[in-house]
Amino acid sequence: MSDDSTWGKAYARGPVEPTSDDSTWGNVYARGPLLLGVRHHGPGSARAVRAALEAARPDVVLIEGPPEADPLIPLAADPEMRPPVALLAHAVDEPGRSAFWPLAEFSPEWVAIRWALEQDVPARFVDLPATHTLAWDQETDAPHGTDAGDDTGAETGAREELGEGESGPGEESGPERDLRVDPLAVLAETAGHDDPERWWEDVVEHRGPGLRDPFAPFTALEEAMTALRERYGAAGRPRDLVREAHMRLKVRAARKEFGDAVAVVCGAWHVPALRERTTVTADRALLKGLPKVRTDLTWVPWTHRRLARASGYGAGIDSPGWYGHLFRARDRPVERWLTRVAGLLREEDRIVSSAHVIEAVRLAETLAAMRGRPLPGLSETTEAVRAVMCDGSDVPLALVHDRLVVGDVLGEVPPAAPAVPLQRDLAREQRRLRLRPEALERELELDLRGETDAGRSRLLHRLRLLGVGWGEPARSRGSTGTFRETWRLRWEPELSVRVAEAGVWGTTVLAAATARAEADATAARSLAEVTALAELCLLAGLPDALPVVMRMLADRAALDTDVGHLAQALPALVRSLRYGDVRGTDTGALAGVAAGLAERIFVGLPPACAALDRDAADEMRGHVDAVHGAVGLLAETPTGAPGTGHADLRARWRSVLRALALRDTVPGVVRGRAVRLLLDDGELRSGEAARLMGLVLSPGTPPTDAAAWIEGFVGGGGGMLLVHDDRLLTLVDTWLTGVPAEAFTDVLPLLRRTFSAYEPAVRRTLGELVRRGPDGPAVPASRAAGTPGFAAEPDAGRADAVLPVLRLLLGPDPEERQGRTRRMTEGTTETGSLVGVGG
Repeated sequence: MSDDSTWGKAYARGPVEPTSDDSTWGNVYARGPLLLGVRHHGPGSARAVRAALEAARPDVVLIEGPPEADPLIPLAADPEMRPPVALLAHAVDEPGRSAFWPLAEFSPEWVAIRWALEQDVPARFVDLPATHTLAWDQETDAPHGTDAGDDTGAETGAREELGEGESGPGEESGPERDLRVDPLAVLAETAGHDDPERWWEDVVEHRGPGLRDPFAPFTALEEAMTALRERYGAAGRPRDLVREAHMRLKVRAARKEFGDAVAVVCGAWHVPALRERTTVTADRALLKGLPKVRTDLTWVPWTHRRLARASGYGAGIDSPGWYGHLFRARDRPVERWLTRVAGLLREEDRIVSSAHVIEAVRLAETLAAMRGRPLPGLSETTEAVRAVMCDGSDVPLALVHDRLVVGDVLGEVPPAAPAVPLQRDLAREQRRLRLRPEALERELELDLRGETDAGRSRLLHRLRLLGVGWGEPARSRGSTGTFRETWRLRWEPELSVRVAEAGVWGTTVLAAATARAEADATAARSLAEVTALAELCLLAGLPDALPVVMRMLADRAALDTDVGHLAQALPALVRSLRYGDVRGTDTGALAGVAAGLAERIFVGLPPACAALDRDAADEMRGHVDAVHGAVGLLAETPTGAPGTGHADLRARWRSVLRALALRDTVPGVVRGRAVRLLLDDGELRSGEAARLMGLVLSPGTPPTDAAAWIEGFVGGGGGMLLVHDDRLLTLVDTWLTGVPAEAFTDVLPLLRRTFSAYEPAVRRTLGELVRRGPDGPAVPASRAAGTPGFAAEPDAGRADAVLPVLRLLLGPDPEERQGRTRRMTEGTTETGSLVGVGG
């Protein structure tokens, strides 16, 4: 293989339309079965396969894939079947053990299946059965009970270009024997090219829809693979030998049943092995004693993104969207591609005209001519798009790569495809709620006051509980009320496996989620886990699971003495109490548990805050904040704290905060936070807060303790408090300027962390106030009686200047509008009278 002349001869002649008469080509079955070696997911290979099948007209088509999927082949002709799709095989007893065989519209295997169905020719899969594939350990090639893999285009992470096998051929001896070889790279290097993808595009993908001899590409490729296997060794790992032995047995059986007119579509690496003459006894010996697991197979939707090599797919390609375009665009592919790019950029509000498209086409063709390529490839079109349409920027180019070069195409599978009962119920729910799976991530805003949106919310929460992460909750950019939910939805092919795994819990989504919630409640290790599960049960609408969860919650709460655990559990319970307003869920059972938890926290919190180190003190401050918010919600909830007054509940919590604020054994960050919460609730006057701060910032307090107190007091939005309270700012400023130099390095990180969390405008105002000082010239004389940063009296002249703009924005006030209407009415009446007199 010193040059690519053999390979190039297959493409040296001009294209002609193939005919059904094989006299032109001779007897294509003279050497045995017609072996069509392909590259998985290659549009050029797909077109060549169709041309060869049209010319050879075989009586049966054998395709690389699991034989158990033979009954699923007729579904490929269903109008509702739209690739990309994949064959999914999973173990019946362990649905998580699975493998995929993805097929796109430009996959040679898919083209072969479609041709066979259109011509009413039998089509069968001939690779190693999935029952063995799933039972074979991927790492050691030994029988094992872990996830198995397959390299025939199967999604297992193995590197494959031309079907070279999971391991590829190794060196003839020594440790190099197990090194994988990329045949595509070797062929490209032999032909003098350093880019395998570009070489493959030139010799295959850009060679037009047909060739004068439709079998020449496969003959050349077989010769190349034979030479490679002779050079690097025919034996890969044991699985390659076993798979090829099984394929040979299947080919023999097909020839015995249908005669010599047998066509085989497989990875090009396996063609020399299938051509090899071996005995039936030897092949059966390789298959003897293989492990087995019970398997189920079905069709599932796939995506272009998962066909991409970047996803980790072993047989992946760099540009599934580009290859799909080449397969569909039989004429002027470059012009059509750049037109699509222009449309995408226009949708993103970039200025792209027809002139841009014309110039981009010219530049791509010029680059291809300079590089000696038959047509512009992806690299030429990408460079043209960057230069002409993106002004040299890679930012819009990344969007083109993501949306078009890779793409978010999601296939569809007809309802007739086999599926576990849970999958069928999920499909019914998706249709009922008009919630269509999509590969492209999108945001979904739900208004829980509507029945449809409430049903969507329950379905998404139930799937999350089952481990099917179709949707993830997101922060709403609009209303923050409890009736609003925002989700980010994206359907990935792996979710089909998750649904199959969840099928062990029930046959419907509701039943499966209920059973899973009950099991999780029993297995929960902490109180916080049980409370989070109770919240999820309410969100998912699982009334049958709630009694079990509540029983476990009560038991855990009674036995748990850790105040931190109780503080973590209370907010989730109180949030759950709020859901009854919108979702119509009975949350009365939670009220008693929540009130009991609150009482236990009130009693245990002060002792638990004593003698804490810095990290534990920071964590406890978070617990104090969470309990404070939860108590406020619990006191406002109509069903909260039965038999206990709301005001009394808040009063007891405030007494706990006072105890924390005054105890010297409590860390400074917790004491400062308690003072701040009391001040915000109006239970502590500003003067009293200033007195407590003055005591903490006195010279007798270590600077690190004082800084921790300040962090707790002014952290979390306390910047505006310092802006509007001159005394507190002065206390902090005076204390900070008096910190000794040796202690300043210990204090600075705490204060920097506190003040860096403020908004930039707040930090700027504080800096300006500190710079001016109490006697600064820019401070008005009335500053002592007013608020820093504000004048003592409003400036009427400056305020009047904005009134005209406000009138334009808000319209005239009602009195002015009535007066204007009255004047217009009077004027009309007067005019009418004059007209009447004149007439």
